[in-house]
Amino acid sequence: MQPFNYAPVLSIAGSDSGAGAGIQADLKTFAALGCYGISAITAITAQNTLGIYAIHPVPAEIVKQQIIAVMDDFKPKAIKIGMLFSAEIVVAVAETLKNHPNIPVIFDPVISASSGDTLIQENVLKAFKEHLFPLVTLLTPNLFEASQLSNQHVKTVEDMEKAAKLLINEDLKSVLIKGGHLESERLINFYLDKNGISKQFKSTKIESKNLHGTGCTLSSAITAFLAQGFDLLTAIKKSGEFVNKAIEASVNLKIGNGAGPLNHFFDFHRNHS
Repeated sequence: MQPFNYAPVLSIAGSDSGAGAGIQADLKTFAALGCYGISAITAITAQNTLGIYAIHPVPAEIVKQQIIAVMDDFKPKAIKIGMLFSAEIVVAVAETLKNHPNIPVIFDPVISASSGDTLIQENVLKAFKEHLFPLVTLLTPNLFEASQLSNQHVKTVEDMEKAAKLLINEDLKSVLIKGGHLESERLINFYLDKNGISKQFKSTKIESKNLHGTGCTLSSAITAFLAQGFDLLTAIKKSGEFVNKAIEASVNLKIGNGAGPLNHFFDFHRNHS
């Protein structure tokens, strides 16, 4: 019998005790897409579907040691970065990833939770740009995060394009601004890279209260598809399709009393119902 190998994929992110976002959403996404998820936890949160009640950052040196340990053994094919609470953690992550320049890195620059809770310290945005942006294959901010990083109000597709151009000038290779909060009937994600190639990824917006972890899921899905050998634009397209199906399959779910998670394992549930 031939040995079966999952593509190892690393998530560097915070832990969500409610398991809808963060490390837990990333690992579920990797598993659903046939990859082997490994992790380096940057912070522990006390949260559920109703909100975040406490955040405890992991010491930067421990974050660094986690990354080194899993990188040395598992040799991940792609890396997803999520919540980085402090500038010290940002620097620790960047110092470690500099030693692995050929591994694609997807950075979802988490600034606040969907509940509105702030998830980073004040000096972190500067650290993002100085230390991480040059190492990143793709940045995936939502409208609020794009606004904070570009110092521009981002509320329309035109705003997304302007912000993307500003962000590319910050030594980024490519950016995908997620338009989940656009006031429109269609969901539009705007892509731009350093070569000037731009593309709008459009889909039907699905009404659901179970949207917690949507951004984490999209970025981790892109990471998984890159690990499996797809090119970046194809990975983005396939990830959007995966997220839409996971949202659609979660509309009637009742998990918790607030904003629930996506149904990452919709194929499993469909095949075993």
